[in-house]
Amino acid sequence: MSGTATTGPGPAEYGPAGGPGPGARLAAVADAASGPAVAVVAVRAGEPAMLCRGATEATRFELGSVTKTFTALLLAESVARGEVRADEPIAGRLPGPAVPRGLGDRITFEHLATHTAGLPRLPPGLPRRALPRWFTNPYETFTPEHLLRSLPRVRVRRPPGERVRYSNLGVGLLGQLLGEAAGTGPADRSGPAGQTDPTGYAAALTARVLAPLGLADTTCDPEVPQATGHFHHRPRPPWRIPGLPGAGALRSSPRDLLRYLTALLDPPDGPARIPGTLRTALHDVTRPRVTEPGGDRVCLVWKSRLLTAADGAPRELLFHSGGTRGFTSFAGFSPTTGTALAALTNGSPTLRGTFIHTAYRALRELTLEAPPRQPPARRPGPAHPAEPRPGVR
Repeated sequence: MSGTATTGPGPAEYGPAGGPGPGARLAAVADAASGPAVAVVAVRAGEPAMLCRGATEATRFELGSVTKTFTALLLAESVARGEVRADEPIAGRLPGPAVPRGLGDRITFEHLATHTAGLPRLPPGLPRRALPRWFTNPYETFTPEHLLRSLPRVRVRRPPGERVRYSNLGVGLLGQLLGEAAGTGPADRSGPAGQTDPTGYAAALTARVLAPLGLADTTCDPEVPQATGHFHHRPRPPWRIPGLPGAGALRSSPRDLLRYLTALLDPPDGPARIPGTLRTALHDVTRPRVTEPGGDRVCLVWKSRLLTAADGAPRELLFHSGGTRGFTSFAGFSPTTGTALAALTNGSPTLRGTFIHTAYRALRELTLEAPPRQPPARRPGPAHPAEPRPGVR
């Protein structure tokens, strides 16, 4: 793909001016992209903006770990409908031999979604299996059965809930458990459009989150048309992660991410097409659960950071980034000010790359400049401590 396309309100028309224009900030993010195609979307003061180069508003980009934020929303929706409890031990949902050793029987759904379960970043055995495909599709041959067989090789040494330790294994396991709890697990292995869905995750996510929010471009299916990913300027095949789809299988478009962030900023309270359980979930995912030693907080997957604006008032910022062998992504929003930004490119993350940092900085600046707004009333969720738990390293 080549050339430049701008869809939606162009940066020149975007919002009120002040400091460097929002359009200039979107352009700066796009300039930092590592791939030939890039899309940046933003919301400020209720006004959307979109800048696309080498892509259109409907072009699909792989989201990598930004997928985890959708898995968190599926968890919150499942909790809202009473299907699972956030504080429910997952041992009751696993075959007996698959429960991690040590303190693994104490792991709850919320521990998986806050990276406090004490699980390693990757399943045991995956790096060796992935080595021949490390620069293309390292997860391609790792199945849900491999995931379950890897769990008894894990020993949880610290009490879950005490320490934040980022884990693809944990959120991937969460996705599989939610698919099975929804009744779309191993007994129903075909997802949307007939795609293979061995965990039931894709079917549950589509029915309960993607379809109600109108995210028609967003899918786990690697066979649908999408941008071609690049690793050091070399084309990569579509990303496949059958054993851990909840950790990184989604691909989405700029227009869908704009809808997604808008829904998180203003959970719809009126239209019947948005189920009440999903409206509750959109609020619940933004509630901090754990405080890290440095002061950052962890919601359900989203990291939360408190900023101080020039007026001395706090501004809350939630964000997450992601990457595959051919794509880099970033998404974030501020419930305090109603600002949001997402950035996508079809180039893989690199050690010297600045794409994610530039996107975060643009969102931070837009948030600090914006006045606080009256937050929407939050619906009560399941019982939790009033304050987030302190994390311990």
